[in-house]
Amino acid sequence: MKVAYYPGNVARGAMMEVEDCIQPLCKTLGIDLIELPKATSDGGNIIRQASPRLQHALAARNLALAEEKGLDIMTSCATSHSIHCDTAATMEANPVMASQLNNLIARTSKIEYAGESQSRHLLHLLVEEIGLDKVKAAVLNPLNMKVAAYYGPYMQREGFCGEDDPFDPHYLEDLITALGGTPVAYEARCQSVGSPSLLTNEKTALRMTASVLSEAKANGAQLVVSACTISHANLDSYQVKAGKVTGKDTSVPVIHLAELVAFALGHFPDRLAQLRTRAMIIGG
Repeated sequence: MKVAYYPGNVARGAMMEVEDCIQPLCKTLGIDLIELPKATSDGGNIIRQASPRLQHALAARNLALAEEKGLDIMTSCATSHSIHCDTAATMEANPVMASQLNNLIARTSKIEYAGESQSRHLLHLLVEEIGLDKVKAAVLNPLNMKVAAYYGPYMQREGFCGEDDPFDPHYLEDLITALGGTPVAYEARCQSVGSPSLLTNEKTALRMTASVLSEAKANGAQLVVSACTISHANLDSYQVKAGKVTGKDTSVPVIHLAELVAFALGHFPDRLAQLRTRAMIIGG
């Protein structure tokens, strides 16, 4: 199957490990990633704080670029996915705003968004389109670890999360099982880690981050897997600082969904070996 690939705001910058993994895992599973060379940032919910209209325009333009190719957008970032879904839903519900946004992107890029292309998250694509049976059959290196799924709040909205339950999701846990891991149950899996506020309200964001990590570890997680590249930065890069600020045990390996799948499918066995070692040393 073909999809227009949107890497999000950080996968090709601060998180090249995600970009490294998304390409081979999609090739293994028969997903043809079509580049959108003219796509831009979707605003990352940062621009939205100053100008919701500008963020909608950025997302609408990306959707229009995919629509030109007759494809849906696929991203591995829950935040980017929710932003594009929100723009599509807003434009469908508000024809006046849709006209204004299309007028703007038509003047700047000579394209318009007709509402045909939609955003798909990698997780939903794997479960609903590829199918867990096919994913399971492709596994070469079963995880054999206790893994806590982190969804975050952004894509857990009705209409944004495919056929998954927005209030009690299970897709990521189902995928972990298919990859040979054991899902860890914990309540904070859809809780925000305050990513947009990290630069303006750091202590609050760090407390939110510590809450997720410490609860996952307390429930036996050896590893946390995130469905969002933006939230991943809080959970991984800031976990030591979050632990110091709160006094909670936040020491647990964190990887992105794309890495988890790629490792299980046999890609980057050296990275998987390093991850297993880290999980044994600092995991739950």
